[in-house]
Amino acid sequence: MLSTFSALNPVIQALLATAFTYAMTAAGAAGVFFGKEISVKLMNGMMGFAAGVMIAASYFSLLAPAIDLSANLGTPGWMPAVVGFLLGGGFLWGVDKLLPHLHPGESSPEGIKTSWQRSVLLVFAITLHNIPEGLAVGVAFGAVHAGLNGATLSSAIALALGIGIQNFPEGMAVSMPLRRESMSRKRAFFWGQLSGLVEPIAAVIGAFAAIAMRNALPYALSFAAGAMIYVVAEELIPEAKNSAGDHSDIPTIGVMLGFAAMMFLDVALG
Repeated sequence: MLSTFSALNPVIQALLATAFTYAMTAAGAAGVFFGKEISVKLMNGMMGFAAGVMIAASYFSLLAPAIDLSANLGTPGWMPAVVGFLLGGGFLWGVDKLLPHLHPGESSPEGIKTSWQRSVLLVFAITLHNIPEGLAVGVAFGAVHAGLNGATLSSAIALALGIGIQNFPEGMAVSMPLRRESMSRKRAFFWGQLSGLVEPIAAVIGAFAAIAMRNALPYALSFAAGAMIYVVAEELIPEAKNSAGDHSDIPTIGVMLGFAAMMFLDVALG
């Protein structure tokens, strides 16, 4: 089966891989069919786990290969990594300031003023998380096609697996609050799964960019890493910590476990 997958165009590979990550978001959103509440401790632990996965993926799957490739291209290893990383974070900061969105558990939306419904704003908040994740998967598969040293099909698949696993709590983070506000189960699920649809789109863009601009690959890899770290520092960890109360160690443990899981996937499979 892996040999059949490896024969596919990298854009198709990225699309199929993010179909899995989208399915995991939908699976998390489907939790509304079993209840309208989830343990705060469990959710904080899962959000911490998601943060740990994204931190590990940013280094092992994106920044480290970017530094190696820069050296092979005769470019100072630090330059594309630093420049791309800051551009990725800066891009998401700009989107964060412009795009109207509402984080779970908060009452005041961020971004430009709008009359959009609360459900739409919640979806947009999680969509912000998923843009860099989709880009990262797409760039990873494009890097394999471009012959990047250290970039293997197994490591790209490991990245998709890790991101898919941490998408599960993100789907819940949209659908569960909507269900608590008396939205029907079907509508809450619809909005929850919708937040994951941006990942296949972003993955296709990332794969195309990686194939078309091989010399810019270190910047593209670092860009995706910077965007993911921005999400972790700006949203995932603060949200988990702020609602943890006297159990602030739970998100921390989640981060450690998520980092270890992603590191295992990337090193063992890659």
